[in-house]
This record gives sequence, C-alpha cells and structure tokens, in this order.
Amino acid sequence: MKIVLAGGGTAGHVEPALAVARTWRANHSGDQIEFLGTKSGLENQLVPAAGFNLSHISKVVIPRKISLSLFVAPTTLTQAFLEARAVLKGADLLIGFGGYVSAPAYLAARSLKIPIVIHEANAKPGLANRLGALFTNHLAVAQPVKSGKLSRALITGLPLRSDVSKALQVSGSDWAAARSKAKAALGMSEKAPVIAIFFGSQGSVALNKVIADSLPIFEKNGAQLLHAVGKSNQLPKAAPNYKPVSYLEDMASTYLAADLIIARSGAVTCSEVNALGKYALFIPLPIGNGEQKVNARLVTEQSRGEIIDQSEFTSQWIEKHLDRLLKNCEMASPSGNASDLHASEKIVALMEEALKVKAK
Repeated sequence: MKIVLAGGGTAGHVEPALAVARTWRANHSGDQIEFLGTKSGLENQLVPAAGFNLSHISKVVIPRKISLSLFVAPTTLTQAFLEARAVLKGADLLIGFGGYVSAPAYLAARSLKIPIVIHEANAKPGLANRLGALFTNHLAVAQPVKSGKLSRALITGLPLRSDVSKALQVSGSDWAAARSKAKAALGMSEKAPVIAIFFGSQGSVALNKVIADSLPIFEKNGAQLLHAVGKSNQLPKAAPNYKPVSYLEDMASTYLAADLIIARSGAVTCSEVNALGKYALFIPLPIGNGEQKVNARLVTEQSRGEIIDQSEFTSQWIEKHLDRLLKNCEMASPSGNASDLHASEKIVALMEEALKVKAK
C-alpha cells in the first residue's frame, strides 16, 4: 500500500505529518510512505532525517493582494498539479496537513479518485485545507473550528513530536520533579525563574531587539534567560543569566524547565506549550489570516498564558508587566496537559476508515 503525506513549508505542517507517518509505519510496517514537499521548505531537513522519502513539486503561493505573482499563480498551480499527480499515481491514500503543497495535491488526488484525509492544525483553517474539505468527509482538526465544513470535523488534537510526547508521558507521574530535572539539564538554577524565548527557527529581528533592549530589566528581576535568536540572526554576547543560542535543540527540556515562555503562537508551539509548558506569553505573527491569535486560546482558556500584539511588545511593556507575569508563573500549576497525546493514533484510525470506505 502507498500512503502520500502532503505537508510542507513550516514546522506547523511538517511536524504533525511526521508524527502521523511514524505512527502509520509502526502499525503498517510494509507500506510505502511518501512525502510531498517543495525544494524550499523545512521538510527538506526534517523528512529525510526521519527516514522517509520526499518528492518535490512546485511551490504555489496565492498572494493576498493584487500583484504580478497573482497572475503567475494559475500557471504554477497547473504545473504543481501535474507534478503531484505523477507522485500520486498508484497511491491508495493522500493525507494533507495544509500549506503550499496541499492544494495541488488535493486536486491531483481528486482527479485520480484517491481517498483524501485532511488534518487542520490551526483553529482558523487555511485556504488549502478549506479547498480540500470540498473533496472529502474524512476531516480532522487539532481544536474546534467555528465555521465551514471543518467545523464538523473529528477533533483529534495535534500530533506531538516524539521527544515532546515522551517527555509528557514521563513527566506525568511527578511534574515538579520533571521540571527540576529539566532545569538542571539546561544548567539553570532552581532558585531563580527561567524564561525561554524563541520566535521560530529563523527568529524575528524586531522581537529579538526588544529582548536585547530589555536585558537590564530581566537582570533586575533575577530571571535566567534562554534565548533562541534564530538561525538567520547573529548570536549576541552571553552574560551570567543570559544564554543566547541560534536554535534550541532540546525543546522538550526547554518547555519543562521554563517558568515563562515567550514565543509566537503557531499551532505546533501552542500544542507543545499546552503539553509541557507552565505559563506563556504569546506574540502572534502579525501577518497571515490571523490564525496565530486564535491558536493561542488552547492555552489562554486554561489561564496558563496570555496574548499581546507585536506592536505593543516593547521594553517599556516588559518593565511594566514582568513582575505580574512571573507571579502568574508562580501560581500556575506545574502540570502539563495530555489532551494531544493520542492525536496521531486518532488520525491513523481516520485514515484506516477512509481506506475501508474506498474498499466498499
């Protein structure tokens, strides 16, 4: 049997797809698993490293405003459709996770009469998955969607990366001990609050500058900072309570060790904070369709986090609110949330159901 997964571009599409692929492989070891991506996405690092095959199609970008690229889009979409169709020939099932590759993949699967399963990570669905939902009833979402066909989808949660899933299961018996152990593993003291700061794999120049300008404020409060500046940015100078890194290799320990997390609110980040985090300040990406602000409600509705617009996030804001944030961290429960722990198994069951329907 051949299973194709379409989910490229960002970690929000690739990581859930990889989690599902691993679960499918564990249950169906003899099946062929193929990923569909573009040459520029994060999948080019993550998918081969996980031991899966990756095929490329052209990247289709639909501009939100009228521009020259808007007129090129139909040609690119046609090319990507034909490329996806070539990969999908002989496939038994396509599962899409949204993003640049999913729209042409859905169209190609529809043309070949291949069953389609869709998983939407964001609380506010993207264009590709809204399109794909027209072609299938086998729909899953990470959290409830308010309108459209995906509002009737199976709520599965968001598949967790293997390290986060393992940390969640191990920590459940004693959260306080797990958090203490994680602090020690990262070389952090238990006597002062730990703040983990990250804004995606590439980082954010604007937000990193706010953090740099605020270092005296954090120092005054005795906080220990672990700051991932992003691979695209120059590494700042370290200080006694300030540890800058390009990229956080051990995210599970970071989530566990942090009393406060300051981050974007992409679907994967929100899910992982929900699983292992204690308290979070989310700064949604100010572009897109507003999905990041909606994603954060997964945590904020549990009183384990809050949201601030990027335009408001300044060193003056930090100086005014840092004491309050750290007090909220102290009051927050040390426990994480296991609601996403079995998401991959639920999605695999939906895939198996789609194959049964095809067989009838």
